[in-house]
Amino acid sequence: MDLNVGGGIVGLIILVLSIWAIIKIVQSGASTVAKVLWVLFILIVPVIGLIVWFFAGPRGGRT
Repeated sequence: MDLNVGGGIVGLIILVLSIWAIIKIVQSGASTVAKVLWVLFILIVPVIGLIVWFFAGPRGGRT
């Protein structure tokens, strides 16, 4: 088994989760500045950003 396959799958999962999180952030009722900061945080530190966003990020739909 090639070790690069496992890394590729993990990378793909992180990419999909990041895209999903960014979509949820954009759809949230947070301010524009908060949305931009959350998206940048997820893009700069993807794994940590996703974990922090999951527990502390903006929730809910648009108001």
